[in-house]
Amino acid sequence: MPHAPAPGAVPAAGTASASPYQLKYETVSGSGEDLQLRSLLDRQQFHDPLGEAEREGISSSAWPLFGLLWPSGRVLAHAMLSFELEGKRILELGCGLALASLVVHRRGGNITASDCHPLAAEFLLENLKLNQLPAMKYQAGNWSRANPLLERFDLIIGSDVLYDRGQPEALSRFIELHAQPRVEVLIVDPDRGNRASFNRRMDGLGYSRTETRVTELPAGGHYKGRLLQYLRA
Repeated sequence: MPHAPAPGAVPAAGTASASPYQLKYETVSGSGEDLQLRSLLDRQQFHDPLGEAEREGISSSAWPLFGLLWPSGRVLAHAMLSFELEGKRILELGCGLALASLVVHRRGGNITASDCHPLAAEFLLENLKLNQLPAMKYQAGNWSRANPLLERFDLIIGSDVLYDRGQPEALSRFIELHAQPRVEVLIVDPDRGNRASFNRRMDGLGYSRTETRVTELPAGGHYKGRLLQYLRA
């Protein structure tokens, strides 16, 4: 039986049990050296026999979303390839497969990946192993409740995190709880309708904002969205 990882860390070694859902493996290009990624096969996968995801507010239809590689995640990972990391404690929100965190981690950045899905840490463990990367930090992060193990960060990043009407309020409140007084927030958004509401809330918290349109995926292909940068100095 494998040993449990130390709290707050996902080791780069371990033994995975037989999976009750279908998986695929893919090579991800466009964010430096290619990364190998283990993900769910499609959006039809679901396995929550103990109701762990349900207790976190994750429906059966939303359950597989964490385990898929989304275009906005590719854009964020590419942005982190050249982003200044030195001296910054970094948090990825709703990391899912944590592609951006893997890029930061490979560059030597001080990154903590976070998600509310009960399997996110397990998938991160396997992807660290696939890419022969050392241990990195992970903490559960649910935007609708207290997360006492998460501290405060200098840079907070996320991709496609404004998909529900209630997300602007919940996410801005979560960011405020875990942001240093001087902080930068970087969000990749595929032009969802909740962006304006989130902008108003971040304005109210004292952030300046820059929006950059993104029209192409890192490895080629069309993308329609924006890179949102919020700064509080």
